[in-house]
Amino acid sequence: MKLPDAKEIIAKRAAKELKDGYVVNLGIGIPTLVANYIPEEVEVFLQSENGIIGMGPAPEPEKGDPNLVNAGGQMITVKPGAAFFDSSLSFSIIRGGHVDVTVLGALEVDQEGNLANWIIPGKLVPGMGGAMDLVVGARKVIVAMEHTAKGKPKILKRCTLPLTGIRVVDMIITEMGVFEVTDKGLVLKEIAPGTSVEDIKKVTEADFIIDKNLRIMNI
Repeated sequence: MKLPDAKEIIAKRAAKELKDGYVVNLGIGIPTLVANYIPEEVEVFLQSENGIIGMGPAPEPEKGDPNLVNAGGQMITVKPGAAFFDSSLSFSIIRGGHVDVTVLGALEVDQEGNLANWIIPGKLVPGMGGAMDLVVGARKVIVAMEHTAKGKPKILKRCTLPLTGIRVVDMIITEMGVFEVTDKGLVLKEIAPGTSVEDIKKVTEADFIIDKNLRIMNI
């Protein structure tokens, strides 16, 4: 089952994980949309590997500045007080443990919290970016992705693609639900409105535990 506006649902839910004062790195794709749903009363500092801290929401169509782009090459806005610096300092921020949360997309994630998001063997990849640094440097790693790809599960018992990081994922947010990765395995904490646990089981290869306080996704 795939709900309408899946990407927006995922981004809205992921934005609720960001707290005042956090330094946050958003990956390309769905994670970029998270910037559009951060509540006005919550001030976070959006960081990008190419050397920016203080990004704002995505610019309106045709109003972006091509000289202002994130690590994925997408045009951005910046807030007053934003800072620009070189990649050396940018990766020092990441590797130094100064990023509170990173929100990343994924090709696959598994029930042990392993993540594969940088390459499909045989396909051209422009570069692996900073994901490998982010998954070990950030204090919390959230995977924000659609639940399936062409109808096939993306939450697996074991990743089949080359890994970005081992046991690095803390939370998985899809349009169908929210999982936490625990020592006991995946725990389904929330389900989207109009979705049932049975719906999720049908499109999830991984084993998961249903939280005793399972609630409706807050979006």
